[in-house]
Amino acid sequence: MKRPALYFILIACSLFFLFTAGCNTAVMMGDRVVGVKSGKFFYTDGTLKTDYTASFEKTWQATEKALNNMNATVMETEKKISSGTWRAHMEGEDVKITVEYLEPELTTVAVRVGLTGNNLASRLIHDRIREALVQLR
Repeated sequence: MKRPALYFILIACSLFFLFTAGCNTAVMMGDRVVGVKSGKFFYTDGTLKTDYTASFEKTWQATEKALNNMNATVMETEKKISSGTWRAHMEGEDVKITVEYLEPELTTVAVRVGLTGNNLASRLIHDRIREALVQLR
């Protein structure tokens, strides 16, 4: 391979990684969309996930408080030892929130709004959960 072609490929690859390694990155892999926003949130297949430095019980209570504050109609609640799921309806959309224990003071919360997922609405729910966690401490 000639040097100019090699340099072109090297520059093209460098630019690709430079543009995809920023604060907000989304990549389509087959039929799935995966994204990272500011290192805190992980968005995949319409579900926005983040970790909270709080116990499973406090995060569960904060999720309940956030849903109540947003006037959500809770349709179903399923709570197990280390995980739980809320199914609710708000503003004409179905909402699914999954709370999972990771460590004693680390819990993952996954929010999916609507059939295909709504990143903005999921982010709003995460903000309300975070606010409720601050009030519970």
